[in-house]
Amino acid sequence: MTAEADRSGGCQCGAVRYHVKGELGYPHLCHCRMCQKAAGNYFMPLAAVMRSDFTLTRGAPKWFQSSDLVRRGFCGDCGTPLFYDIPEAEFINIMLGSLDDPDAVKPVMQSNTGRKMSWFHTLDGLPLEPQPETPDRENAIAASNHQHPDHDTKSWPLGESS
Repeated sequence: MTAEADRSGGCQCGAVRYHVKGELGYPHLCHCRMCQKAAGNYFMPLAAVMRSDFTLTRGAPKWFQSSDLVRRGFCGDCGTPLFYDIPEAEFINIMLGSLDDPDAVKPVMQSNTGRKMSWFHTLDGLPLEPQPETPDRENAIAASNHQHPDHDTKSWPLGESS
């Protein structure tokens, strides 16, 4: 369990935002094939929050019934994976990368490691790109960024009413 805190998060475009009060339970990395496909990545970082401590604050996710037991919530506009939901459970799982401050929640476990990439142990040995982005490119990206900022906004895109 993580320390109690109020946390916010949402999708990349800002169409779906949520707020969590209280503890995040069992923050972990799931390596199962279903999570890999849902994330479009090698694993899915997630943690549980009691439904009574979870609130959607903007928009609503779309849902995909990934099995008879589980549905997955995502933004219908930008596709960001947001939730892993077992509808009859007292909790909902949030994708840790969708938090405004994902670095604040450290996973405590890994699950379904039979599908974990066999080469993960070699990642720290990969060479690093020698040069960061050029200042001109960084400035051009920053000036044209359409991604929602990592904090709640009264409206989004900025200047529109919510």
